Amino acid sequence: MPDPNVEMIRYLDADGTPVQDLPDFARQRDTLVDLYAAMVRTRAFDAKAVALQRTGRLGTYGSSLGQEAIGIGVASVMLAEDVFIPSFREHGAQMMRGVSMEELFLYWGGDERGNDFAAPLARRDFPVCVPVGSQFPQAAGVALALVQKGARGVAVAVAGDGATSKGDFYEAMNMVGVWQLPAVFVINNNQWAISLRRQDQTAAETLAQKSVAAGIPGVVVDGNDVIAVRQVTAQALSRARAGQGGTLIECVTYRLGDHTTSDDASRYREDEEVSPHWRQEPVLRLRNHLVAAHGWSKDEEEALLRESNDSVDKAAEVYLATQPDRPRAMFEHMFAQMPTELAQQAGDVADD
Repeated sequence: MPDPNVEMIRYLDADGTPVQDLPDFARQRDTLVDLYAAMVRTRAFDAKAVALQRTGRLGTYGSSLGQEAIGIGVASVMLAEDVFIPSFREHGAQMMRGVSMEELFLYWGGDERGNDFAAPLARRDFPVCVPVGSQFPQAAGVALALVQKGARGVAVAVAGDGATSKGDFYEAMNMVGVWQLPAVFVINNNQWAISLRRQDQTAAETLAQKSVAAGIPGVVVDGNDVIAVRQVTAQALSRARAGQGGTLIECVTYRLGDHTTSDDASRYREDEEVSPHWRQEPVLRLRNHLVAAHGWSKDEEEALLRESNDSVDKAAEVYLATQPDRPRAMFEHMFAQMPTELAQQAGDVADD
């Protein structure tokens, strides 16, 4: 039975100094550089997306600022046969799974083609889920389908801390436990469900201990430590592939920015509360470790920043040059066979 008094798993402290023996992969410079580069690119994409939204060229956007280690750590150990079911902050994970920056810009710009992923790996995955918690029952269904097909894949769903107070979450986790389904539920505990503090929407000491009722393991991990996130996720995936069922992973982090670009977090929290968390964020933490342990140089850093910014700028140019899709397209991506009433509505929409 899971222990409700779980301790947080961490390998690097806020300064990037190891606090325990590192896993084998975390001793390899190339692997750490790949993780770091993915987080840097995610942050560059974030900055461009916010800039586009602020200038009226993108729709409402949910930033992953300060939370990059979660998506990158999770996706870095997923296999091709797994299925990723994201919320709306997992841009980095989606890119690691093959979704292009152009597709992400299209999605957040309101273009349905942004969900029509070109990469074969990405096409196995689900599109962005904005409703809170509804991806968990979908993930349970995916896991059940994988079992019925005899596949060795795992359904991996990610959501924020607020989702753990929804019935969708509890019901899905219950079925994962009852049927020993190969599912990993990852909670991005960024301490805020929009303007509602984590402690105001659940009295649980940890979100991970909510797994006790479902009879599956619950793990708390430092969500600003990409090494810890990757290691814990790898263990959960291995457990699922071995037929031992699901795992709930709580990644403790902090939302440095607004909930979305339609939010103003300064209305409900003070800068004095946010400021200390900038010293714990994941990109700086891993960079410090790379410099101290692997001689990461200024030249390498500048080259990575140039490459990341250039790739994001080029993707944005492609997005901005893309002609809008036909208005009828909004009807054409939900159903294999369009219901009669929607077909009638679609017929009333002009394409010019």
